[in-house]
Amino acid sequence: MCLRAAEIRAFPTLDTLYRKSDEKGLYLEVRPSGGKLWFFKYRVHGTEKRLSFGPWPEVSLAQARDLRDQARRAVRSGKDPLQERKKKKITAKLSAGNSFQSVAEDFIEVKFVGNRKAEATIEKARWFLSHLTGAIGARPIADIEPAELLAALKTIERAGKRETAMRTRAFASRVFRHGVAMSLCKTDPAALIGDALMSPIVKHRAAILDPAGLGELLRAIDEYGGGPIVKIAMQLLPHVFVRPGELRYAKWDEVDWEEAVWRIPADRTKLRRPHSVPLSWQSITLLQELRRHTGWMDWLFPGERSHLKPMCENAINLAFRRMGFPKDVVTAHGFRATASTLLNESGKWHPDAIERALAHGHSNAVRGTYARGQHWDERVEMAQWWSDYLDRLKVGGAVIPIHKLKSVG
Repeated sequence: MCLRAAEIRAFPTLDTLYRKSDEKGLYLEVRPSGGKLWFFKYRVHGTEKRLSFGPWPEVSLAQARDLRDQARRAVRSGKDPLQERKKKKITAKLSAGNSFQSVAEDFIEVKFVGNRKAEATIEKARWFLSHLTGAIGARPIADIEPAELLAALKTIERAGKRETAMRTRAFASRVFRHGVAMSLCKTDPAALIGDALMSPIVKHRAAILDPAGLGELLRAIDEYGGGPIVKIAMQLLPHVFVRPGELRYAKWDEVDWEEAVWRIPADRTKLRRPHSVPLSWQSITLLQELRRHTGWMDWLFPGERSHLKPMCENAINLAFRRMGFPKDVVTAHGFRATASTLLNESGKWHPDAIERALAHGHSNAVRGTYARGQHWDERVEMAQWWSDYLDRLKVGGAVIPIHKLKSVG
């Protein structure tokens, strides 16, 4: 005799467990605790088994019968509903561990952290991952379709960040290839959608290449009314023209006061080789002033909120914006282009000496190997000449054209 909803509600709670049958193997188990649970009894290969459908009334009579019918169809097709449920739970658990987020984090740990990439490079990889976390981060990497990834990248593109979208796609492609290598997925959907993204508009980092304009900027930096740490960073960067990330992560134990050299370790440079920066007396003076503020810390330029972390990535550029210099006029990275252009225009220095000062690589491997140990004395002289030239520009008045300074010692 089939159960009815009204009588299920009226089943009393007794001191012992009892069961009330519906039909075709479905029954309700009434427990002393007051709970009423649905079960389906069936046989597979001569063995009796039972499958739980959950508690009443969360699972109604009609829903329990529907689940029973599904289970009966599975049994007729030769499947064991209980084993199928266990397989789904295992698959779900494995999928959670093989999400795009978890595979990407493993990729970063193996390829970036494990290979001792620069901290700025590791941060950039995590930044790319952050653009995808919300859309596909929790998805099993093996289930992600090209359209899903494209939708996430198009969101970035519509925000006007074409280059970020392209570079995020390239990062995702590396994660998928890592997943393929680890047998966690079979394909790289990122490789199929490159042509569906708009090409980025090529922009060179803004830099002042005009001596008069550079002098104006240097004077404005000296008059900056913000914090002294950021101010000294802005003052020092034109003299040493290193990459902004190399400046941010500079530590006091890298400065050799006696030799007047700042030695940047290989793991913080773009080319993964040590880079030595000769320090002019102007640079030394600025560092001595900075030591009064941060000399007791590890970082030359610690963050505002915590001295355990370096200065914010955008601190210098934000200071330029507050000073009234827009991003299409001045950037922290732009001082490298400024130095490269004006040093080359001076005609005083060997191009290789300038390239070594900029820590650029060489396309010619033999020439690069030879040049690594060359031009140090010239670079020391060039560093002092460059700082003196910046001082002359900063004084103002009549700006001496760069070509007339060729004979100046």
